[in-house]
Amino acid sequence: ASVPFVPLQYGLYSSFMGCFVYCFLGTAKDVTLGPTAIMSLLVSSYAFHEPVYAVLLTFLSGCVQLAMGLLRLGFLLDFISCPVIKGFTSAASITISFNQIKNILGLQGIPRQFFLQVYETLRRIGETRAGDAVLGLTCLAALTGLRAMKSRLPQAAPAEPLAVRISYLIVWISATARNALVVLFAGLVAYAFQVMGSQPFRLTGSIPQGLPAFRPPLFSLAVPNGTVSFQSMVEDMGVGLAVVPLMGLLETVAIAKAFASQNGYRIDPNQELLALGVANVLGSFVSSYPITGSFGRTAVNAQSGVRTPAGGLVTGALVLLSLAYLTSLFYYIPKAALAAVIISAVVPMFDAGIFGTLWRVKRMDLVPLCVTFLLCFWEVQYGIVAGVLVSGILLLYSIARPPIKVSEGALLLVQPGSSLHFPAVEHLRDSVCSRALAASPPRSVILDCCHVSSIDYTVVVGLAELLQELRRHGFSLAFCGLKDPVLQVLLSADLDGFRHFPSWEEAEQCGGAELGGSRAEPFTSTTEST
Repeated sequence: ASVPFVPLQYGLYSSFMGCFVYCFLGTAKDVTLGPTAIMSLLVSSYAFHEPVYAVLLTFLSGCVQLAMGLLRLGFLLDFISCPVIKGFTSAASITISFNQIKNILGLQGIPRQFFLQVYETLRRIGETRAGDAVLGLTCLAALTGLRAMKSRLPQAAPAEPLAVRISYLIVWISATARNALVVLFAGLVAYAFQVMGSQPFRLTGSIPQGLPAFRPPLFSLAVPNGTVSFQSMVEDMGVGLAVVPLMGLLETVAIAKAFASQNGYRIDPNQELLALGVANVLGSFVSSYPITGSFGRTAVNAQSGVRTPAGGLVTGALVLLSLAYLTSLFYYIPKAALAAVIISAVVPMFDAGIFGTLWRVKRMDLVPLCVTFLLCFWEVQYGIVAGVLVSGILLLYSIARPPIKVSEGALLLVQPGSSLHFPAVEHLRDSVCSRALAASPPRSVILDCCHVSSIDYTVVVGLAELLQELRRHGFSLAFCGLKDPVLQVLLSADLDGFRHFPSWEEAEQCGGAELGGSRAEPFTSTTEST
């Protein structure tokens, strides 16, 4: 809750409803719904530090997700490419981490915008509080060490002595519950200083005790000089009403798919949409801000051995017990310790290796990655939208400029490398006409459509015009290798001069007699255009 700058109890309010709902509607046994660092960062961009905005955003996001689930629009996630996701999560890792540096150093009054934040933090670094800095860095070191210990912990075999297995269990529990242990340790240290009459740390402070009231979200906000209407609040949230539900679903489905593939079961994205939508709608009635699948808690769930989504009942019940009885103890948690926990959680999201991987695999994918990564430092929503747009442009370009292989012989063999859609018509016509007329001597054309599985009406019109243009110059155009759906479309269009051969070999053999070639010769030269 400290990431979106809402009162800290809202983090707890957001942590139980999703657990209960997913138990009944979810399709992945390991997934746990709740507040996450990424979603909290998005909420900080649209809630304007106002809990009323955050709760209303939860309700509206849930409605959007419910509608998408009922309309079975989960396929829309397929248009958010991996480079965009990696660019966003890597930038979010840096943004969230640096946002917590002020708490590690004990600084106050640091602005939210990333570049101003960097400038102000560096300018005021001389105001660092020694107590907060020492505690924060100690907690970071402890968390890093415990994570490394867990990653290198060998599996204890059943044949090992009981003492060895107990030792393994103690180390595993300590490493898995490292966040709780570090916060508990820091809280005890802060309490000890409080008892001695001095306090070198900035503390979390009082958190209201008790369960949140069950009531609908507010659809207006009272301000000193009037009331902000529902329409104005929706306008203020703007593109967040699309970005927040989509990113929430994206996180949940990505996490569910990752753990489902490891455990050999499948998930239904549309069912995940329904579960997430119901969880957010009901969560807004208990003052939750938007929630999604949590990778860290899901990993703990999986490693703890849960077998069904009913494990969420235990998680939700523990959060409710904490709200009812333990919030008074949260007063002594130092902000530096919480900052260390957040930094430790988000740093692994930065994937430095993705840049080198894309450079080796497909360098063009670096464009949406870098666009998303850089713009997310300005505003998260701009980075995501720009990355999706750039990915879409690259996708459309590949459709508009399919690879075309041209082989020369007695006839000109033209072979598109993929299906033909309307943006590609002019490219195909130019490629065919330029090569057919520029060849020495000019020659007729065979269009090999063995890789073409679908065409649209604009392509049919373009092919009819191509037939007429070649005929005006005294040449013919024949088709070969047409798949049944494409052949049916072209036959239905009743193109003047349409001829089709089962394969290009048969078309080549008929070259001299029917297509105006001198005699059939083997194809000798091959070029490709894109």
